[in-house]
Amino acid sequence: MTLHPIVERAQRHLTPALVIDWPLVVARAEGPYVYDPDGKAYLDFASGTAVANIGHRPPRVLEALRRQMDRLIHAGCTYYFEALAELGEKLAQVMPGDIDTFFFSNSGAEAVEGAIKLAKYVTGRSAVIAFEGAFHGRTLACVSLTTSAVKFRRRYAPLLPEVYHVPFPNPYRFEGTPEECVQATMDALDRLFETRVPPEAVAAILVEPIQGEGGYVVPPVSFLQALRKVCDDHGILLVLDEVQTGFGRTLRWFACEHAGVVPDVMAVAKGIASGLPLSAVCAPRRIMDSWNPGAHGTTFGGAPLSCVAAIATIDTIREDRLLEKGQALQPGMMEGLRRLQDRYECLGDVRGLGYMVGLEFVRDRRSKRPRGELVRRVLENALADGLLLITCGRYGNVIRWIPPLVVEAEHLDRAICILDRAIERALREAG
Repeated sequence: MTLHPIVERAQRHLTPALVIDWPLVVARAEGPYVYDPDGKAYLDFASGTAVANIGHRPPRVLEALRRQMDRLIHAGCTYYFEALAELGEKLAQVMPGDIDTFFFSNSGAEAVEGAIKLAKYVTGRSAVIAFEGAFHGRTLACVSLTTSAVKFRRRYAPLLPEVYHVPFPNPYRFEGTPEECVQATMDALDRLFETRVPPEAVAAILVEPIQGEGGYVVPPVSFLQALRKVCDDHGILLVLDEVQTGFGRTLRWFACEHAGVVPDVMAVAKGIASGLPLSAVCAPRRIMDSWNPGAHGTTFGGAPLSCVAAIATIDTIREDRLLEKGQALQPGMMEGLRRLQDRYECLGDVRGLGYMVGLEFVRDRRSKRPRGELVRRVLENALADGLLLITCGRYGNVIRWIPPLVVEAEHLDRAICILDRAIERALREAG
């Protein structure tokens, strides 16, 4: 394969540790599309890895950035500025429950690490419980909490101590009812309390409402509800990693809303600022007030440009009624994807909430053995036909289907048709 000169130039100086999904050069982007230097358009159903929730270069965000660049670019926690105050007010309006206080940082990993620091500080406890298959980021503490694949942990020991993992409820890979699946996880949590760590030593239970990198695994609704009860019973803080699931990705502001659960602490990032680096540790004032001045800090977190981008992102979702628009289109989209599941034996499961959908490919539906090599062929064929997708899951056998909230019905229909052709061709190529 002949690489574009820009790819060759970049690879001469970028570390091999950094993996870029496709050797695709993007010259510009607009709405749901990215364009290569020759002007070819690609529907971006990776949404910039679930960041461009309201599409690329959204008009309100661009205008807000232009205005802010003429006023102030950097503050560095040296002084206040208006957008910092306004963003706090806007976020408090869309957060679940009584969450109204924020610590701004730059990335999802920083937000997760900050959330864990907050939980430890406030409770005075040392242990943290996470889940098998979880992905929480690349910093050393986040790697300690991550078990979606061993590649994230290899050669980084010793990791953060007092971290414990229990199985995450995966209905597709559990022999039994959804409720039995949840009960199996709660039984494992009880055994953990009985044999390895007492609940009074646990600062936080950290969980993704939908596992992201781990395979877009959607647990039954009762799972978060059961965790909420355990945390309430034992004085443990329930910490939700909504880095990928937040800001409309599931067609609610946050995925926890589908279960009617309010966390104690939440980590958010990705879609918060439409591509500007921003994340937040989010909690009620009653919890944040116990995090004493100087206990945590940042230089670039909550920068002026990122703040105005986040404000404009929230305004766009609300004023353009993007959640309501998606809720109207999503049933037809799922019907189209499930028609593909009916047509192709290799498409074992189609699952998701809103515009966060996982398509799991298997060798056969009885064994459910992962078929990652076929998925790579499918994605290569789709890319050639103008549809950009990425994978997840330990074996790379799950396609992430994450269109931006600005898609129209014709974009969804076109993407499903491209995927249909891509699967058909991949199966022919595989013999």
